[in-house]
Amino acid sequence: MKYGFVKVAAVTPEIKVADTVYNGEQIRALMKETAEKGAKVVVFPELCITGYTCGDLFLQETLLKAAKDELMKIAAASESCDAIYFVGLPFAVNGKLYNVAAAVCKGEILGLVPKSFIPNYNEFYEVRHFTSGNGLETEEILPNGQIVPVSADLIFYCPNMPELKIAVEICEDLWIPNPPSIRHAMAGATVMVNLSASDEMTGKHKYRRDLVNGQSARLVCGYIYASAGEGESTQDLVFSAHNIIAENGSILAESPKFENSIIYTEIDVERLEAERRRKNTFEITDDHIFVPFGLEKSKVMMTRYIDPAPFVPANSKHRKERCEDVFGIQAMGLKKRLEHTHAKTAVIGVSGGLDSTLALLVTAKAFDMLGKDRKDIVAVTMPGFGTTDRTYDNAVSMIQYLGAAFTEVNIKESVLKHFADIGHDANVHDVTYENAQARERTQILMDIANKENGMVIGTGDMSELALGWATYNGDHMSMYAVNASVPKTLVRFLVEYYAESCKDEALAAVLRDILDTPVSPELLPPQENGEIAQKTEDLVGPYELHDFFLYYVLRFGFSPEKIYMLARAAFAGTYDDAVILKWLKVFYRRFFSQQFKRSCLPDGPKVGSVAVSPRGDLRMPSDACARIWLDEVVKY
Repeated sequence: MKYGFVKVAAVTPEIKVADTVYNGEQIRALMKETAEKGAKVVVFPELCITGYTCGDLFLQETLLKAAKDELMKIAAASESCDAIYFVGLPFAVNGKLYNVAAAVCKGEILGLVPKSFIPNYNEFYEVRHFTSGNGLETEEILPNGQIVPVSADLIFYCPNMPELKIAVEICEDLWIPNPPSIRHAMAGATVMVNLSASDEMTGKHKYRRDLVNGQSARLVCGYIYASAGEGESTQDLVFSAHNIIAENGSILAESPKFENSIIYTEIDVERLEAERRRKNTFEITDDHIFVPFGLEKSKVMMTRYIDPAPFVPANSKHRKERCEDVFGIQAMGLKKRLEHTHAKTAVIGVSGGLDSTLALLVTAKAFDMLGKDRKDIVAVTMPGFGTTDRTYDNAVSMIQYLGAAFTEVNIKESVLKHFADIGHDANVHDVTYENAQARERTQILMDIANKENGMVIGTGDMSELALGWATYNGDHMSMYAVNASVPKTLVRFLVEYYAESCKDEALAAVLRDILDTPVSPELLPPQENGEIAQKTEDLVGPYELHDFFLYYVLRFGFSPEKIYMLARAAFAGTYDDAVILKWLKVFYRRFFSQQFKRSCLPDGPKVGSVAVSPRGDLRMPSDACARIWLDEVVKY
């Protein structure tokens, strides 16, 4: 339960219809098994103590009494388990029979939650036996004398983990237009459990899956769905034991159909609360009954997958769709800006590196959308002290293949003259040596734009901006920054996507070579063999790590300690702990110290859920202190 993660399980036990003794034995055995695996929230199916398909046997006093007796045994068995369990049974209250979920923890029955919406259509005849619990709010005295609340509006919360607040739905409750989980979420519940007996029909499993996943997204919650399976009567129906665990629109775990099983994963309730805090339209009410339960706060053994590339979909189809969307957003933003300013040309510095390549490809697409001749794209190469033949040749070839207008301005003499003007020794390869080149290039682009009635297109990406890896008033500045919210890890895939889809093998070959070229600003002289001497990731760290850090810092506001833990899981076998920690320190130091560069960024389109625009997603003071974040990292 550390770092906001709670291990959960959805369980389908073997049952025999109306054999409460057998069913109780199976449930208790599975309670013990899930506890040994570390599960803290465990959900069983609807009416699992008796079986869902008892029919008119639900009207038999013998069955109801046996179910209650078995519930008391289940509660007693929970005393030795550090978990909260949800089990289903028929339960009579004040002369009415309800289909309820009993919440059980540490030897006690915490509450009974009745099903609100009782289906009576198609194959369902529940109204014949059960009463709706909608609006019911009462108490029940159990055989052991314990008084428990009975209400559909119970929320079970854990004081040791304040973000863990659990509410209950039962099967049909989720399938209606206005599910109870909506009001539960608005009362603060972060995890929904659904005890279900959903029969199987052709295609229903996909609808069920989408329903659970969609509700978790809409309510920004975790959703644990446990359904009945083998053992239920097959007189007219078949139950497939389709269990699902979702979190905020992502399926974390799912069982195979027609196989009674247990699925486990970890839900990050801290992440859910962080996401809700960001959404000021997520209103919170205060009309539920809160019931406390105690769990030990122990370390969670992570089993859920932590994606090392959160900005890049792992699935090739989804990645292609993401690339198409990002290209479209970038090009549409630039198209509008060119139209609005009546710019005749677009001026772009092309180095042969990834960022300027992407910016040039986006500019070409925007010109195509406008119906403008690509010859009005003024693509400028500006060789300097660090330019290599490889990047220069790739830049020239790409410009030619895309049909842009090629311009070359060698900056060496003008920069040397500038060094003489300011009294800088050209043999001293310090920050002045590097930044003078970057600023000279920007000056050239701006002046060409004035001359050609054009607009300077920015090339820098979001990862560089997060780290401040840009020369202030150099490559930091432009008239429209098309890559400003594209992380470096995604830039690579965007260029790769274009190479695969452009249907021009000569251009694709150049793009592939650019992809194989080390990332570098090329501001220092190359090695004697002509190879790039200055490799960015050797200086500031691997971009895949920094993009990972950036995602969790800005998207969820996680602590350094939690991000370090997640990174260790995501990059196990790729980077050792010391390397991750080293670059995490660098990230926080640079992220805070370089905010002044982000505070005056040019306009640029937002393409994803994380962005650093001072006018939109990141309104951070330029002189904020990083101390408490760095202190948390340093303690490791």
